[in-house]
Amino acid sequence: MKRASGIILPVFSLPSPYGVGTLGKAARDFVDFLADARQSWWQVLPVGPTSYGDSPYQSPSAFAGNPYFVDLDLLVADGLLTQAEIEAPNWGDDPARVDYGALYESRLDLLRRACGRGWQRDADDVAAFARDNADWLGDYVLFMAVKRHFGMASWYTWPDEDIRLHDADACRRYERELDDDVRLFTYVQYLFFRQWEALRAYAHERGVGIFGDMPIYVALDSADVWAHPENYQLDERNNPARVAGVPPDYFSADGQLWGNPLYDYARMADDGYAWWKRRVQAAGRLYDMVRIDHFRGFARYWSVPAGAATAKGGCWVWGPGVELIDALRKGNPDVELVAEDLGQPTPEVMELLLASGLPGMKVLQFAFDGRPDNEHLPHGIPQNCVCYTGTHDNAPLGQWFAEESAECIELATRYMGLSEDEGPIWGVMRQGMSSIATLFFAQLQDYLGLGGESRINTPGTQEGNWQWRLQEGQLTDELAQRIASVTQLYGRCD
Repeated sequence: MKRASGIILPVFSLPSPYGVGTLGKAARDFVDFLADARQSWWQVLPVGPTSYGDSPYQSPSAFAGNPYFVDLDLLVADGLLTQAEIEAPNWGDDPARVDYGALYESRLDLLRRACGRGWQRDADDVAAFARDNADWLGDYVLFMAVKRHFGMASWYTWPDEDIRLHDADACRRYERELDDDVRLFTYVQYLFFRQWEALRAYAHERGVGIFGDMPIYVALDSADVWAHPENYQLDERNNPARVAGVPPDYFSADGQLWGNPLYDYARMADDGYAWWKRRVQAAGRLYDMVRIDHFRGFARYWSVPAGAATAKGGCWVWGPGVELIDALRKGNPDVELVAEDLGQPTPEVMELLLASGLPGMKVLQFAFDGRPDNEHLPHGIPQNCVCYTGTHDNAPLGQWFAEESAECIELATRYMGLSEDEGPIWGVMRQGMSSIATLFFAQLQDYLGLGGESRINTPGTQEGNWQWRLQEGQLTDELAQRIASVTQLYGRCD
């Protein structure tokens, strides 16, 4: 991995007249901006479907693509929709925020029309796509079809016990009965991956790689848990026995109760972690580099009794450790992996990171709490790491400077030599660019100098997350040249 830098921008944050960012022209325009700014990487959040709560980290599939990201203008150009059809719905009243309710009301109906016009025309290509993705596609599309049949209820509440328990005969019966929706969700996945592969190829032409995020856990209400309950810590009725989260930390005094079912790592080890290998292989088909979210959970994970109100009452349980990491690397030697090792730097996490050889993460916003041995201070970070101003879970720097303690800001200002002439936000990015870390990333909001209105996610909260959107005209040639200048100065581009 060579010395380089990149920018974080979720796909949903791209500008678009249709309510949410997509894989069309705006995505290519952003790739062009990255190339002009001499950036080597575009870091995105998970691109799977979202469900209740809209979080990309709680998806109904660990393998599928987000239907909302299918670009409507490209479907018009392909003869699958008309311009009038895509302009007719109300896509929301605020172009700076994603309105997920508006998307839910209108997007699938449009994609159904596209499927009706393209299913027979694209039959051979769709069949080839289905064969190439047979290990997950059939379960996912049936799962979504049955969910719609039962009014989008979670699978563990479905009134038909046979299909709830993924009985083979019941699955075949519902496939026949719900054939229209099975075809719809199959075709939508075909469209997503066709558009994604074209966008990724374009990025490669411009010298930009895509850095993706692989959540460690899957959602309880997902095709993965429904179709393969043996992989999880469930009871005899396939309900969770214990669930995932993290203990109290600097994000939340109650910890974070994620609610995801925990893996049965002992059973997974019996087949050499086959599901995990398939998952990383699938991520490698999407991304050029993959961040393993919550990497510390492979060393030890926080186990909370199902039904608990907060994560406080959980306990630490040993994870699979380097055995799983070795299996993933041997099974997918061409996939570049990065460990999201944030949180309290416990000895077992540090040992696992060292044994794995993977680059970890350092975040400049965490560096200035006054501890002289703070592991995020730039003078102590290792070369084999990814340095961030902040991640999608952090405040943009404009908000950080406005809301952080005076003591923290004073220390940061002295340490990094921040000044009004340069601009304190640009001073932080200069510090990251000049560090010895192999890779450096900042949120696009930092380069734009934005504040709290542009925050992507506030951990531990349920409202207002995953909504911020870039506006047309905010990316300028002048901004690209300023980024390019500091990137070249510190040797992060050719």
